[in-house]
Amino acid sequence: MKKISYIFIFLCSILVFGQNEQLAQNYFDKGEFDKAATLFEEIVKKQSGNSFFVQKLAACYQQLEQFPKAEQLLTEKYNKYNLPVYLVELGYNFQLQKNQSKADNYYQRAFKEIEKNANYTYSIAQAFEQKTLLPWAYKSYEAGQKANPNMNFDYQMALLQGQMGNLDVMVVKLLDYAYSNPNAVVNVQNQLSYFLQEDTEGNFLASLKKDLLVRTQKNQDIFWNQFLSWLYIQQKEYSKAFIQEKAIYKRNPESFEDIIQLAQLCINDNDNETANSIFQFIIDNTSDEETILISNYYILKNQIEKAKPEEYPIIQQKLNSLLTQFGASPYALDLKLLSAQFYTFQLNQFPQSKAILDELLEKPLNIRQKAKVKMEYGDVLVYDEKFNQAIIYYAQIENDLPNDEMAHEATFKMAKTSFYKKDFDWAMKQAKEMKQASSLLIANDAVELFLLISDNAVEDSLKVALQDFSKAELLEYQNKPNEALKAFLQILEKHKGNSIEPGTLYRIARNYEKLGDYKNAVTYYQQILDLHKDSFYTDEALFFSAESYRKQLNDSEKAKSYYEKVVLEHPDSIYFTAARIQFRTLRGDKQAGI
Repeated sequence: MKKISYIFIFLCSILVFGQNEQLAQNYFDKGEFDKAATLFEEIVKKQSGNSFFVQKLAACYQQLEQFPKAEQLLTEKYNKYNLPVYLVELGYNFQLQKNQSKADNYYQRAFKEIEKNANYTYSIAQAFEQKTLLPWAYKSYEAGQKANPNMNFDYQMALLQGQMGNLDVMVVKLLDYAYSNPNAVVNVQNQLSYFLQEDTEGNFLASLKKDLLVRTQKNQDIFWNQFLSWLYIQQKEYSKAFIQEKAIYKRNPESFEDIIQLAQLCINDNDNETANSIFQFIIDNTSDEETILISNYYILKNQIEKAKPEEYPIIQQKLNSLLTQFGASPYALDLKLLSAQFYTFQLNQFPQSKAILDELLEKPLNIRQKAKVKMEYGDVLVYDEKFNQAIIYYAQIENDLPNDEMAHEATFKMAKTSFYKKDFDWAMKQAKEMKQASSLLIANDAVELFLLISDNAVEDSLKVALQDFSKAELLEYQNKPNEALKAFLQILEKHKGNSIEPGTLYRIARNYEKLGDYKNAVTYYQQILDLHKDSFYTDEALFFSAESYRKQLNDSEKAKSYYEKVVLEHPDSIYFTAARIQFRTLRGDKQAGI
């Protein structure tokens, strides 16, 4: 019993002591250095040899301008434990008193300790770095490597060069280090990503691209092609990444995995042209049935999204041909789902879609495959305005795959379906729950739906505008851009100046885009910017105006100005990264086109 009491008392004392450490740190972080010093003094008495707490206590004294107390503490600890890190602290204590000669004397003493024992290198260099004494930190690492050639501080030295503003030197040293230490590539790329994010003028990007290009030309190791491909992917320059991936494949034709991942990135960022090129390259260079099927599926999917009605017969023929060739394959599910989608949304032949989906549900599919079929079934049922049946399928996905991204998508589609059936209160409730979804696109769409309903429900208790909007948006969902455009134009005329206006202007512009009328599209986007500059749709109006001016209207200057506004005024926009890349390119940043 006595033994248990001792253990209990011991554990309680540890707990109290840990709380004091945290409380002292909290006071320090808040700038209450007198209170922090009192607690750190108690801690240092109990942990006399703990250099971390000694340094914290010295920092408190320095903040309180009690420099003699800091000197006494640090001298006492250095004399007792002979840790060279205290020499750096003593030097800094004199530097704060503007006695640089004494400070340099202590720094030099610390530096010489490395020459005697290289094992002190990291702790001394870190102490210098924490005090922003970067040249001394760099010299410390150099001295450590000289004293013991088996030690490698290339990574730390490279980062110090960056912190000192020598970015070109940092790039060279980091790339050399990555090449010599393949296991460190991810760490190096993470550091480079940080500098790329801070690179507002594009100079760092230009330097990094230039160095990598020189290395790919001088050294035939595919390591440099892979690194350059990584950089292009960070910048969403997928066509250039594809050039590097092709070079890698020609020298190492073992797998298409990286190339397929690149194609998927293109699809996610709507670079369908590059995606098609990649998939065609894959088809031309493989005999693997699954890979061929996946590639054909994406090529056909991209064709369908851009196709005009007169092209539908050719697409249907391609679909039928592929299904004849691969229909019995276990990998053909996505192709069959695409066929069901095409019959409904392009050919308006719901019975054919239903037959395909019913047949698929009879097959022994796994839970995720069944969810994909049910999702498509729900989508075509919404098209056919069988809303309640669609909701049942979406709800089944939600129940079968709780907390899965596919379940989140199904939940949002339930909200949209409720909106189409004019159950606005329920749609708003579901949208509110999805505002924190893991997928940024789903979360963004959920916020839009929530605001659309909540803003207009307050203004219009009968929800007349929302009912009109629901009908028009259903026409848009049903791939009927002419009818949808007409309906939205009527809403604009009928409810002009009301809360429904910015969302209506956005849909009008979007449907003009679908119909290929980009001049009218940018006109309506501009109305959002002129009349509703603080609305939810501002960043969309800026970004899609820029895209239209760049891709279809051939006005680079206007495109650049709109991209710039996204970058400067909407840093939280889901279009920020794409806008920044295009802005830098159009601005003509040095080496931007490499």
